[in-house]
Amino acid sequence: MSETFTLNPGTLGLAELRQIWRGNAAIALDPAAFPAIDASAATVQAILDQHKTAYGINTGFGSLAHTRIPDDQVAELQRRLVLSHAAGTGAPLDDALVRLIMILKINGLVRGYSGIRREVIQALVTLLNAEIYPLIPAKGSVGASGDLAPLAHLSQALLGVGAVRHRGEVITAKEGLERAGLAPMTLAAKEGLALLNGTQVSTALAVAGLFVAEDVFLAALAAGALTTDATLGSDTPFDPRIHEVRGQIGQIEVAAALKNLMAESPLRASHVDCDRVQDPYSLRCQPQVMGAVLDMLRHAAQIIGREINAVSDNPLVFAREGEILSGGNFHAEPVAFAADCIAIAVSEIGAISERRIAMLTDARMSNLPAFLVPEPGLNSGFMIAHVTAAALASENKCLAHPASVDSLPTSANQEDHVSMATHGARRLIDMNDNTSGIVAIELLAAAQGIDLRKPVETSPRLRNVMSALRVRVAFWDIDREMAPDIAAAKDLIGTDLFRDITPLRVVS
Repeated sequence: MSETFTLNPGTLGLAELRQIWRGNAAIALDPAAFPAIDASAATVQAILDQHKTAYGINTGFGSLAHTRIPDDQVAELQRRLVLSHAAGTGAPLDDALVRLIMILKINGLVRGYSGIRREVIQALVTLLNAEIYPLIPAKGSVGASGDLAPLAHLSQALLGVGAVRHRGEVITAKEGLERAGLAPMTLAAKEGLALLNGTQVSTALAVAGLFVAEDVFLAALAAGALTTDATLGSDTPFDPRIHEVRGQIGQIEVAAALKNLMAESPLRASHVDCDRVQDPYSLRCQPQVMGAVLDMLRHAAQIIGREINAVSDNPLVFAREGEILSGGNFHAEPVAFAADCIAIAVSEIGAISERRIAMLTDARMSNLPAFLVPEPGLNSGFMIAHVTAAALASENKCLAHPASVDSLPTSANQEDHVSMATHGARRLIDMNDNTSGIVAIELLAAAQGIDLRKPVETSPRLRNVMSALRVRVAFWDIDREMAPDIAAAKDLIGTDLFRDITPLRVVS
């Protein structure tokens, strides 16, 4: 790790978080946060010294909150809390996601409202910087009271319990601590609860989903412009006057981006005076659909951007007043709603892209060879690639059903309404992958269409896309295995190619 990023309490931005997530910068704590952290921990200790009763400090948890725990068992209470709550199941989350979860957990704790000692937070930082990532099962959280099970799997690593992964190698947590120069910790009052209570897993999943959705969105804009040119579509529907009179911001920006992508296209100029009156909606209404997608993603980004700096454990310690207040910031409903917004947007990106693929492969609609291949009949061309796109689009329609409308009571009905944010955000991994596959197929199909129009070419910006694609995937002259081509096009979606040809951003 060559660079170091200093976490300043409450100021982390999504753009900064994306750089940390995609890079490998070390994390450091801002010393300005230490007084608040220390005061918060001292407030907890004062409660114990005065033999007062406070939830999460010297009581049981959930429906057992009325059980008073003797002072000499407070440390054991925290240990048992962490171990008993490590009840997740499923495949482990990947290291990049665990890294994101750890950053968000640290970022919440340094605000100084959690009653946790500085050395515990620093131990998390040390593990992160040593690339020691706890194995966290993907399933087991309902998004309230926080992401208890997955965060318990993270937290138990500090105790030397469970397993961690270090540069691809799965080892015991105890060995992981040794490699990081740490010893197993004994948690003090409130610390176990501070570690495993919070929305950081749901939020990390939503953040990752948002970042990938932005990449897919930008690639889909280019794919849509390429398809419009390949099918001899018109850029008149992108005229700014049309969109200004409606006034929808995303729509206005997308129309301008599409107009810019197609600017100076010889293909467009070749049919300016043609007798085709209107294009299908999947071409003509791109600004309206993709503009709404842009607005939806930006709305989700605002909510998630606040949540990455949130203090979402419980109870909260207000050291200035010497009070410990029990509330419900662990309820991840805002994250659940944001994840649902992203899911709907991602599904729609794929839905309209699939329709454009259908148009490209239909000779009656595109005026290109059937299924975009010379000698159709002997060759099947893009026939089954379109079937794959249709399958992915339909799967996403099922996955896009709102997770936040569901709830099941837990903890003997004490926790009687939950958010389901965690799996609502986790499904974004599959949904983004599905839509990436659809957009990749459209890029391939549209590029094939452009090449079939030669010697007339597309616009300078879209030629950049064509060049990058053709480095990886050859023109389809006779049938061959399609899957490697789709994979190669999908790999392009995560690059800077599409960022470089359009100024639009979800996260700025």
